[in-house]
Amino acid sequence: KGAIDDDVAEADIISTVEFNHSGELLATGDKGGRVVIFQQEPESKNQPQCRGEYNVYSTFQSHEPEFDYLKSLEIEEKINKIRWLPQKNAAQFLLSTNDKTIKLWKISERDKRPEGYNLKEEDGRYRDFNTITTLRVPVFRPMDLMVEASPRRVFANAHTYHINSISVNSDCETYLSADDLRINLWNVEITDRSFNIVDIKPANMEELTEVITAAEFHPNQCNTFVYSSSKGTIRLCDMRTSALCDKHSKMFEEPEDPNNRSFFSEIISSISDVKFCHSGRYMMTRDYLSLKIWDLNMETRPVETYQVHEYLRSKLCSLYENDCIFDKFECCWNGNDSVVMTGSYNNFFRMFDRGYHQDLTLEASRENSKPRSVLKPRKVSTGGKRKKDEISVDSLDFSKKILHTAWHPLENIIAVATTNNLYIFQEKPN
Repeated sequence: KGAIDDDVAEADIISTVEFNHSGELLATGDKGGRVVIFQQEPESKNQPQCRGEYNVYSTFQSHEPEFDYLKSLEIEEKINKIRWLPQKNAAQFLLSTNDKTIKLWKISERDKRPEGYNLKEEDGRYRDFNTITTLRVPVFRPMDLMVEASPRRVFANAHTYHINSISVNSDCETYLSADDLRINLWNVEITDRSFNIVDIKPANMEELTEVITAAEFHPNQCNTFVYSSSKGTIRLCDMRTSALCDKHSKMFEEPEDPNNRSFFSEIISSISDVKFCHSGRYMMTRDYLSLKIWDLNMETRPVETYQVHEYLRSKLCSLYENDCIFDKFECCWNGNDSVVMTGSYNNFFRMFDRGYHQDLTLEASRENSKPRSVLKPRKVSTGGKRKKDEISVDSLDFSKKILHTAWHPLENIIAVATTNNLYIFQEKPN
């Protein structure tokens, strides 16, 4: 999905991708403040080879650029995160956020319209009351399906710094929003106040040593959430212990290998994403070079570590110079927590099978992604003689990167966002 030409408008760059709880809808947000929702083709449900067919369902402008006059700052319209609320009725609800303001959107369908009003004509003009001599009963008539997106709540003015995460609680009533130094707890129904549950801002900003990079609620314990930091630590907090969770219940941190110590150690240890698995037993964290899986019962070290692109360790200097070292890669679990996925450079994305300890590198690009064609595994040569199908590290394109990926909650269908295109892949049917 997306434009084919090579000039990319800044506004079209995809900034977040999220499946809803059934996987039937897939939402993307972009730097232009738009949300585009794709719907799985209803007919495709009976045809295994077409399960991954998604078409545009609704598009709407979620955020507009704003200006903070007090701080003399422009507020970008870029959508940082989208999170779906569990479905309660025929309508769908989602939360979308830019740097400062979170909005709750209702997406609903209309396929009938009322006709036969007594006091107005079909075009909306009011009738002359003197001409009304009979009483009509309005009726509903079928019409073409219309998908409407309407903003139901606006949660504003609660964050001094840029919002990096939102996460809906398993109680379906509350959600959290995190910025660089604070995490707030909201009720979905109440917009004029939120509760500050984490505040790591030091009294003197010159003493600031770390920032919050991501935060997420536990999938089934409504009192538990985690947040990660730029220092490579993950703190698990329990809201039952105190109203302000500045003292964590658990802290997950892996001591650094002295052999790998370098000028860039601190930068590459910063965690860019944290995600609980569906069962809630494990959580996954992504730093610049690796993906780690932690057992919530063991804080000392991760139970699994996967190298995403270890061959870049020797290239950190040039990645620092072109600012790529600060890229924030996201990660995701498959529906049964057996496989994890994350992105890399050159439009590569990586999958790691936890049970079989196998890993796979695939590429999302127009050249090799004709519809229905099977993706070929890619390999990067890390030195010595390059084999025929391998790509040398020096020829990787660092401007093409996959930061945002999503996995269908029930099936092996994945969504991968390259700069301004969305690729949807499905498992090859037998």
